[in-house]
Amino acid sequence: MRLTPAEKTLRDLDWNLLRVFLALAEAGSVTAAADALGLKQPSVSQALKRLEDRVGHRLIDRRPGEFSLTPQGLALLPEAQAVRGTILRGLLAMQEAAGEVAGEVVLALASHVVSPLLDQALRAFHASHPKARLTMDILPSRDAVDRVVKGTASLAICLLPEPPSVLQSTVFYREFFGLFCGPPHPLFGRKKLSLADLAGHASVSFQTDRMGDALAAVTELRRAAGLDAQVIGQSTHLEEVRRMIVAGLGIGPLPLHVVAEDVASHKLWRLPPYDAPPAIDVHLVWHPRARPNRAEAAFLQLLLNLLAQTDPESRIYRG
Repeated sequence: MRLTPAEKTLRDLDWNLLRVFLALAEAGSVTAAADALGLKQPSVSQALKRLEDRVGHRLIDRRPGEFSLTPQGLALLPEAQAVRGTILRGLLAMQEAAGEVAGEVVLALASHVVSPLLDQALRAFHASHPKARLTMDILPSRDAVDRVVKGTASLAICLLPEPPSVLQSTVFYREFFGLFCGPPHPLFGRKKLSLADLAGHASVSFQTDRMGDALAAVTELRRAAGLDAQVIGQSTHLEEVRRMIVAGLGIGPLPLHVVAEDVASHKLWRLPPYDAPPAIDVHLVWHPRARPNRAEAAFLQLLLNLLAQTDPESRIYRG
């Protein structure tokens, strides 16, 4: 049987060469790719050269100050990623054929997700499926949702200002935000304050704290307190917003239940308004048309079962 040139290339192609190409394309440099692969830089360069010779195309332009994929390299990249995914799925399929729930669950989380229900789910999942792996990525909510849409995250627990029509979601819990200051701030420790006392002070906040975004209710709160004029620090991560507040950079919003211990230990001081704080819903988000591995399917079902068995009132964290 006479093979076509493409079939001959396929017969002789070493997967390890594609693996090196993927590392180079995703790392953006020979040095970073060598570190990721645990190889010496000359070995990485030689492997790329062998792959380029095998396929008959230059795949990466490497010159002083230049590292970019050629049109042929860009065409090969998604196909090489698909080959890697197929190999991984094949290995997982063999594990699952042996009756094991294996595979990786990638959970995309907003930085302020603090929930006993999630902790319970993690404990129960690990106890039932010890060979499954969990990866938890902290991301802005929009990026977390985008990961689920693209299939690079199994599911997300995050804010959901505009849910894409392709996704399904349900409220995981509700949290309430208050305004706080740190020990260096002139309002720290003062009682009987009114909302008017906050006007004119500098503030720090989340990058999603703007009208029309996920924390729009918090934006309204800052505006009512007269804090919208000077936002001197922002972050997508709760810990960094908290750090700026504690350091005295300004007044900022935080979920009441997350910082309750900080208030009790006088690291943070709660400021007005004390009544009717803004409520924010945190959602569980997944892609109904995705093809999950058994671990992903088991973890999602575990979360949905816990939500169905839990009194909704117990998932309202008033702080």
